[in-house]
Amino acid sequence: MAISQAMAHATRGGKRLRGFLVLEGARLHGIAHEAAILPACGIEALHAYSLVHDDLPCMDDDDLRRGEPTVHRKWDEATAVLSGDALQTFAFDLVTREAIGSGDVRARLAQTLAHASGMHGMVLGQALDIAAETAARPLTLEEISELQRGKTGALIEWAACAGPRLAQADETPLQTYARALGLAFQIADDILDVTGSAETVGKATGKDAEAGKATFVSLLGLDEAKRRAGELVESACDAIHMYGADGDVLRQTAQFVISRDK
Repeated sequence: MAISQAMAHATRGGKRLRGFLVLEGARLHGIAHEAAILPACGIEALHAYSLVHDDLPCMDDDDLRRGEPTVHRKWDEATAVLSGDALQTFAFDLVTREAIGSGDVRARLAQTLAHASGMHGMVLGQALDIAAETAARPLTLEEISELQRGKTGALIEWAACAGPRLAQADETPLQTYARALGLAFQIADDILDVTGSAETVGKATGKDAEAGKATFVSLLGLDEAKRRAGELVESACDAIHMYGADGDVLRQTAQFVISRDK
């Protein structure tokens, strides 16, 4: 069936950063892998849905994703819309399965995922991004930061906080970590859009400059954007000092976010 094939295509490849953050946060809080793997897969399914829809001609209109044709190019737009819809609903199926834990825990995961992915989070960020394309003036640095806290940061924050939510523990350290990490991730993306190639990055580059969109790089300059990303990584690492050596993997993850080439 084309829909299931398209769903599989959309979830293939990628960095799996969000799912990894779920698993690592769960490990830090003593949650069994068998319970954590379900929300980890759930956030990856939801992220994949967002990319499928983001690539559509009515949105960013991209032909390439993760080095492969986008879903609407490999199949058609209707298949892309429906497979994205199916991935979104599958995400909520995964985060509410009984193996995760109590009903209260599963309800909390689902409610916070809905908030992070909807009109107060990722969708809001995407809407602001589209509106910026036809705005009378370029966005300010503060406005871009707010946009990206929704478009990119909201799902990263949810993923990092899933571990303590599973354990019903304090979310604050990982929430602070994730907010800094999310902005650093986006700055790194903006840098790659300027310095990377489509072959390495796995998607079209240079589109923001062609469209005249304001980005962290266009506003700060390349060197200052790199410096700012480094500062955010330091802030992210400082936020999880209470985990001691157990937090080293997350510290390495923060460094990876700004040193990656795709």
